[in-house]
Amino acid sequence: MAPPFIFPSNLEDLEEESDDPRLSVVSPIDVTSLRPSELDELVKGASHYRLLIDFVGEGVAFDLSDRDLFCIEDQDVFDRVYSAVKGFSILSPSSKYNLAETIRSNLAVLLPNVDSLSRAPQESPSGGVQIPLNDRIAAHRNALKIYAYFLVTIILAEESKQDTAINSKGAAQSSKKMPTSVWNFMAIRSRIINLIANSLEINLALLFGPGDTDVSYLSFISKFTFSLFENQALLKDTGTKDGLGRIIGCITTKHKRTAESCASILHLIYRFDFAVPHLAEVIAAAVNKYGDGSLAIALVREIGRTDPKDYVRDGLGAENVGRLIVELADRMPRLISTNIGVLIPHFGGESYKIRNALVGVLGKLVVKAFNDLEKDQSSKIMRLRGKQAMLDILIERCKDVSAYTRSRVLQVWAELCEERAVSIGLWNELASVASGRLEDKSAMVRKSALNLLITMLQHNPFGPVLRAPTFGATLEKYKEKLQVMEPACSDECASDGEILSGEDPHKAVSGDGDVLNEESIVQPEESTSDSLISSSQDQTQENTSVPDIGNLEQIKALVASLEAGLQFSKCIASTMAILVQLLASSSVTDVENSILLLMRCRQFQIDGAEESLLKMLPLVFSQDKSIYEAVENAFVSIYIRKIPSETALNLLNLAINSSIGDLAAVECLICSLMSKGEISQSTVRVLVLPFNESFLLVHCISALWDYFSFNISGVVASQSRGALSVLCMAAKSSPGILSSHLQDIIDIGFGRWAKVEPLLARTACVALERLTEDDKEKLRFNGSKIFGVLQSLVTGFLLPERIWYAAADKAISTIYSIHPAPETFAADLVKNSLTSVFSHTASDEAGCQVDSDGNKSSTVLASKLGRFLFVISQIALNQLVYVESCVRKIRLEKSKKEKAKYESEVTDGDPVCAAEGINAELGIGASDDVIIDSLYEKAEKEIVCSSSDRNLIGYCAPFLSKLCKNINLIQKYPDLQASAMLALCRLMIIDADFCEANLQLLFTVVEGAPSETVRSNCTVALGDLTVRFPNLMEPWTENMYARLRDPSTSVRKNAVLVLSHLILNDMMKVKGYIDEMAVRIEDKDERISSLAKLFFHELSKKGNNPIYSLLPDILGRLFSQNLQEQAFCNIMQFLITSIKKDKQMEGLVEKLCNRFSGVTDTKQWECIAYCLSQLTFSEKGLKKLVDSFKVYEHVLSEDSVMDYFRSIINKCKKFAKPELKLCIEEFEEKLNKFHAERKEQDATTRNAMSHHKKVGKLRSIFRDKKGTVENGRNDNDTEDEASEVINPSQSEGSGFTTTEIDQAADHSEVLSPKTSRKGATRSKVKASKRSLIRELKTSSPTQSNIRPRRRDEEVGANSRRALSTPERIHPVKLSNS
Repeated sequence: MAPPFIFPSNLEDLEEESDDPRLSVVSPIDVTSLRPSELDELVKGASHYRLLIDFVGEGVAFDLSDRDLFCIEDQDVFDRVYSAVKGFSILSPSSKYNLAETIRSNLAVLLPNVDSLSRAPQESPSGGVQIPLNDRIAAHRNALKIYAYFLVTIILAEESKQDTAINSKGAAQSSKKMPTSVWNFMAIRSRIINLIANSLEINLALLFGPGDTDVSYLSFISKFTFSLFENQALLKDTGTKDGLGRIIGCITTKHKRTAESCASILHLIYRFDFAVPHLAEVIAAAVNKYGDGSLAIALVREIGRTDPKDYVRDGLGAENVGRLIVELADRMPRLISTNIGVLIPHFGGESYKIRNALVGVLGKLVVKAFNDLEKDQSSKIMRLRGKQAMLDILIERCKDVSAYTRSRVLQVWAELCEERAVSIGLWNELASVASGRLEDKSAMVRKSALNLLITMLQHNPFGPVLRAPTFGATLEKYKEKLQVMEPACSDECASDGEILSGEDPHKAVSGDGDVLNEESIVQPEESTSDSLISSSQDQTQENTSVPDIGNLEQIKALVASLEAGLQFSKCIASTMAILVQLLASSSVTDVENSILLLMRCRQFQIDGAEESLLKMLPLVFSQDKSIYEAVENAFVSIYIRKIPSETALNLLNLAINSSIGDLAAVECLICSLMSKGEISQSTVRVLVLPFNESFLLVHCISALWDYFSFNISGVVASQSRGALSVLCMAAKSSPGILSSHLQDIIDIGFGRWAKVEPLLARTACVALERLTEDDKEKLRFNGSKIFGVLQSLVTGFLLPERIWYAAADKAISTIYSIHPAPETFAADLVKNSLTSVFSHTASDEAGCQVDSDGNKSSTVLASKLGRFLFVISQIALNQLVYVESCVRKIRLEKSKKEKAKYESEVTDGDPVCAAEGINAELGIGASDDVIIDSLYEKAEKEIVCSSSDRNLIGYCAPFLSKLCKNINLIQKYPDLQASAMLALCRLMIIDADFCEANLQLLFTVVEGAPSETVRSNCTVALGDLTVRFPNLMEPWTENMYARLRDPSTSVRKNAVLVLSHLILNDMMKVKGYIDEMAVRIEDKDERISSLAKLFFHELSKKGNNPIYSLLPDILGRLFSQNLQEQAFCNIMQFLITSIKKDKQMEGLVEKLCNRFSGVTDTKQWECIAYCLSQLTFSEKGLKKLVDSFKVYEHVLSEDSVMDYFRSIINKCKKFAKPELKLCIEEFEEKLNKFHAERKEQDATTRNAMSHHKKVGKLRSIFRDKKGTVENGRNDNDTEDEASEVINPSQSEGSGFTTTEIDQAADHSEVLSPKTSRKGATRSKVKASKRSLIRELKTSSPTQSNIRPRRRDEEVGANSRRALSTPERIHPVKLSNS
């Protein structure tokens, strides 16, 4: 009988000798010294071979196959198998396969024999020899352990080799050359592992005794199994992974090694994140196969017992643990729900990852753990209470301190809504919570809240239409019906908690038992479609009759459902203002998800959704591609329909109701969609093209022409104008669209319909401007009619005053665009306009007296004069543009000719070409350009400032300047002032001399004009003047910034826009007045505040962030602006958050600390300390703060300043490394100590100064007394020495004795002066004594300790006389007699 086999710690330990009886290797073979052929012979066997020892026999594989299963115990076989396994890595593939498969097959045969031992007799004959049962059991046990050990060793050796091959390129290349057809390790590995799993499922108690399973065997297999779970590539093999799972499940459940397995699993989870889903699958498989959840329960309880601080220290481990418990809750919800109590306390831990996981666990349990409720009513109630408790926790977690957890909770709620696990009673509470999270400071939370609201709308239980008025009307009708039915059915109604299930087909029951109308519920199988509801589908009519449900309880449930639906609709409608704000967010996800939510709200007809969606149109100009695509997709979904007439109607209505800014955005979108597909108008009607946006847009062009031409019945003039406006937008990218209907544009745009819709004429002018060059050329030769129409439009009075200016603006631009000689036509236009102004006398309209040339005066209509000034200024501006375009054309033609000439000369090989090229480089041939430039400057100069009498505009410019300077006249006519100042600004933009001459006037008007419109227009003009003449405007920079303080909202808004444009485009330097822009961050108007924030946000992107260098100067200037504390804090916080670089933050620390030294005001100390507390401190920044301690140590006595420094310390502690935390704590201790010392010093100083003041006051009192006594002595020199003595203690007006007075004087160490009372009268002495006592009474520091003595009896008149002792005032003791 062979000695027992004991598992060694490693393979080589089998060669060591041991005192214990155990099976070990006696004669190992050094396989490394054998040739490949000899290695094959060792494994497979041959007819004869001789090794290093004198032994001849068959191969290992042959012996194991030919002999019995227990031959592995024979010493020679054991030694040879050991040697082959030890050198397994150098064996050939065929030898590997033979050896591994032989050992595996022997073990597979051995396992059934173990079960047969239970049926075997105590002794069995074997070759005539009786073998005791115990020996047979020992042989089976030894063979099982040996086979399992060698198989495990083979797998580990091969896995180690593969890992080495992956890490080495050379080994990887050599492995490619190795034949793999014979040795398929993955298949062998899977079979071996499953065989080992089978070995654990047999009755091992027969081998190891009942209840005494060999611990070493299970430990060895368990260690091997968990080590393989550390290999990520191995777990991808399904067969291998299933086998490993069977091993863990069997060891844990059947062999009761739960604690050991639990510890090993947790070890894997903490280290390897890839193993989490596989381990969760293993745990779930163990529960399903063996019906034993002890492993899962042990894991959950061990996780619950872990200290929450451990999860804070190990972030990766906390994340993996969280993933595991979520997976377990998903796979076995009932089991986890019964043990969730041990995990709930971790909601109070600091690790947000664990809280995130627990939130996910609760979500899984709510969905899956309570579906199959028990029939027992009490158990059902308990489980429902548990579910409600979980929902309450999820609601509470929406206010978690961590943004990650808040975001995760909202995601879980969205999943619950999709699974329809949220009751109607909780629906509105959840909607309110989600609406509140839209204003969360974290972008990820806002994103999750937006997605939750989208999901709630899509899966709402109230119906596809959530229009609040419809819900309200229906609710009122059912309430009335309920009031009628309640008295009649009071005796027949059932209990309040019971809801009858009637057979009426018009009712439906929700998941919580609420009865709902079928029109107000979305059934699970009929989920709301993701596509938007088209206008053709919006045909839900309000039913005036109330369906007869016939049951009181059902009507009550329906009323409750309608109330909930109405509340939900109002809750979503209340978020419209927030969604509009989110459209302007700097976060791309905010914008995208807000657009999606607004589209969903429009689908369900939420109040205000349509108007809010229009706010997204300006976002089409965003530089972010994803935002542009989101806006474009929303635009297509909302306005583009498959039916062209519907698309046309949607677009023209949009054009009618949009503002100027929205029209520009719509134009950009339409041009983009038109340019995406090259589809001509002729092919649309012939070909059937695939559906896309471009196809639909081009196909609806004909429908738009029908609307414009009134070919569709019921079209009004405003719709015609809207259709033409959309056509003009499309013509910007495809100008040929307008060519076929040119005559219709002229006839309808300037015909009788223009009187009905005044803006139609302006739109027609825009259409003429966007004609192709060929169409414009036709109009130049055959367009006398159209030019006459345009002239009458400008000079006539057919259009209303408010429309004329816009129409005249476009008409003059159109004239310069299509007329062959626009300057001539414009001159006639000015003359006609001038004639129309001065040929009219003031009759029924208000007129003004104007001195046109200084000698003559005439009365003209203010409205006509305003029109005339607008015409000349608009013509002047267009003339400047026209001159520039002409110069541009001349230069273009010149360059083309020079290029053609150069190419021809190069082709001909002319030698003169090289000489001309040199002259061109030297500038000798640039005379033509000089001539062109001089002519351009002359033409530009002659527009306004020309001495020629033939220059109409130059003739009118002085008149305009005088008119604007006539303040008394202008203030009588505000509209005239607006027109005059606008014309003046336009002429100033054209000519530099005229601009310089009128700059003082312009700034006088912009500062003092009573009209808000005038100041606003002039502010915009200042920006244009700065672009045109920056040197002239540079001295007036401070005045431009002063517009930011204007009381008018529109003026401040334009000032912010103008300065933002100039600074961000490098047209104006950021000077010392930028603090005025910073103050606008806290402007009362939200729009101005947003524009100011946008300016600084964009400014921070330029170069090296100019805000960094501007911030100290802004801080200093804000001190002098007397801002409220909260406004100052908000401004500085916003500016500081725009600085992102650590190096700049460190520089700010030093700059702000240095500011303490030059400031003595406590208020400024607090402001600087607040700014420091808003910085993000790195290690270097903190070091600079510590090094600058001497600079700010004198301010630490203030409690408010010290609080800000404490917040800095707390902020640094959160993210500091352990070694840095020690330095921070030392710095904190130093601050606190110095703060206490400074406070004590300041208190001592204040007390000393107070005492000094009191002493000084006493000294002044006795100094005054001394002078009084000396004067009295001089006066009393002539009196008799025996004069009457007066007791001061009995003097009138005194409540003190002379003794007390003397004590008070001695206390202050002040002696009574020597006085001479010569010539002093009795009354003077009395008065001096009384004043002295009165002053001592009010000012002496010992006054509180002096008690007035009761007055003695009245003495005679002889005792009231002055003191005769000249040296000192002594108290006089009088007897009571």
